[in-house]
Amino acid sequence: MSAHRERIRAKRKVGFAYRVIVAVIGTAIVIMGLAAVPLPGPGWLIVFIGLGVLASEFTWAERLLDYAKKRVEQWADWLRAQSLAVRLAILVGTVMIVAAAIYGYHLWRGLPSWIPGIG
Repeated sequence: MSAHRERIRAKRKVGFAYRVIVAVIGTAIVIMGLAAVPLPGPGWLIVFIGLGVLASEFTWAERLLDYAKKRVEQWADWLRAQSLAVRLAILVGTVMIVAAAIYGYHLWRGLPSWIPGIG
């Protein structure tokens, strides 16, 4: 633990406030990441960043982050062991799911007004 954190924790009220701030910020980042998961982009990366923020102060979040890292490593190992055809099928399936999500969003909300020629 850094000397800075030790000084913060030495003062009970300041330490409590610091943990609350970390909890609020980390939880907000995780929620934003989970909201972004079905969309194209780095949704899971944002979730892991939020867990990292939480893990800086909470052991339960550190354990969850370690568990998630192990599962990602296992998935990557399994994927590397597969044939090129299986990896391509997974890629195509993922692209189809993302395309379906984008298409569904456009059916639901319409095209954004910032697209040239729209609005």
